[in-house]
Amino acid sequence: MVPIFLALTGKLPDRVRNRAAWQAVALAGGVIVVFAVAGQQILRYLGIDLPALQGAGGILLLLVALELLTGRADDPTRQVTSNVALVPLGVPLLAGPGAIVATMLFVRRAQGVRDVAAIAVGILIVLLLTWLVLRFSGFIVRVLRPSGIEVITRVAGLLLAAIAVQLVADAIGAFVDAYLHRR
Repeated sequence: MVPIFLALTGKLPDRVRNRAAWQAVALAGGVIVVFAVAGQQILRYLGIDLPALQGAGGILLLLVALELLTGRADDPTRQVTSNVALVPLGVPLLAGPGAIVATMLFVRRAQGVRDVAAIAVGILIVLLLTWLVLRFSGFIVRVLRPSGIEVITRVAGLLLAAIAVQLVADAIGAFVDAYLHRR
């Protein structure tokens, strides 16, 4: 997450980058809690299967990866209409299909209040650690300087593209598997 975070926020002032870290983690926490509590009902109501959620997340990540790879994310003349802390950092990178599905499965398997409390504590610890890492990534920015951030941006774009393609491939595989088992 740090290379992608730095690629998207590395040229911002420290104060703005720190706020982005907080916003991304807060949004991710909110999304994960909503899906932990009502995820099955939301997906059932909308008629969405988990592979569709995974494929959509993969496509969104691929779009972000292409911007990082081509340098369009760094273009100062480009009108930015969204907050990168929210999309893609908060959702789908931190609270992506994997985290959402895993949380939903853990909650479904919970056997009582102790299990639910353990899941909640686990989510809080992960979010706190993620925020700390992102919050103090400014040190890396000072060490790498603009040219290093440029390199990290391209590498992060490549890695993010690979993750996106894997998410889409897994979603396609799940659709094919579901289709073959219906026959």
